[in-house]
Amino acid sequence: MAKKIIKQLKLVIPAGKANPAPPVGPALGQAGINIGDFVTKFNAATAKMMGDIVPVAITVYEDRSYVFVLKTPPASSLILKAIGVEKGSGTNVSKKVGKITKAQIKEIAEKKLPDLNANDIQAAMKIIEGTCRSMGVEVK
Repeated sequence: MAKKIIKQLKLVIPAGKANPAPPVGPALGQAGINIGDFVTKFNAATAKMMGDIVPVAITVYEDRSYVFVLKTPPASSLILKAIGVEKGSGTNVSKKVGKITKAQIKEIAEKKLPDLNANDIQAAMKIIEGTCRSMGVEVK
């Protein structure tokens, strides 16, 4: 028989840098998860992704066991990393913060494809291009 799910959490944590301090610790503690165990497992699983921000979906079961699924980093953080800027434009129409090439967009789309609602790489590229435009990044 399947275990009964009591809670589902979604957190965004820097890869390899999870610690019991807020906001991670309190969120896990309220769900009844062993915080130290989660932190060590998460840091081991994300050690190769250092420098990225990693969304994680945690499913907590009735017996206090849990399973976590790592997602791909947000498209906005991948775009900012590709163009070498700290943050996007507040006024995306009048002020551009950088330029990105189609090759870079394709690379980001391939990385994000499992988490995007797209059937092929072309549709994924259009989604990433839309994110670029909303951030004030010029697509070349």
